[in-house]
Formats: sequence, C-alpha cells, structure tokens
Amino acid sequence: MAVYQGRSQFQGLFSEMWAVSETVDFANAATGSGTFASADVTVPGVALGDIVMGISAGVDTVDTVIGGAVTAANTVTLTVLNNTAGAVNLASTTLKFVVGRPAF
Repeated sequence: MAVYQGRSQFQGLFSEMWAVSETVDFANAATGSGTFASADVTVPGVALGDIVMGISAGVDTVDTVIGGAVTAANTVTLTVLNNTAGAVNLASTTLKFVVGRPAF
C-alpha cells in the first residue's frame, strides 16, 4: 500500500473549490432498505456540473450512506440512503464537505 500525505491539493484539477460546514437535521428515512431523506444546503457560487465530495458527519451514520450533488445554482442537496431494514433518523449534526468545479 502507498499513502501520500501532503498539500498538493488536486494539482489544478479544480478551478474553484468550496469547503462547507453546515448543521443538518435530516428527516426520518422510512423503514425499508433503499429509502432516503434529503436536505438542501445553500452554497453561494456553486453551479450544475460542480462535484460534491468528501462528506463527513459528526454522528454515527448507522449503516446509511450520505451523498451529495449540486442540484441548482447555489444549492447542494445532501441525501441519506437507508440501507437498513428499519427506519433511521440521524441526529442533527454538522456535515463537512467539499465542492469542486472541474477545470477540465
């Protein structure tokens, strides 16, 4: 295994980047694998085609997956996908994520 730690910061792959920290309280993701809950976050300047990456949560995600996408100008939609057999309601938490505008 090779691990690199440093400050290269994507070597010019992105023309702009946003580091976002936002408190989110997702609605209940109903019972049944494949159900979801979502929340919109306003991020000034992002646009369709930008990439949401590196989402981290301050709580146990209880076998769920949190993803994100820019769904409109200035809007990132974060989604919790429930992969369990029961309902999941994550506690209010601060999510941290990065949005990048591809330079290619």
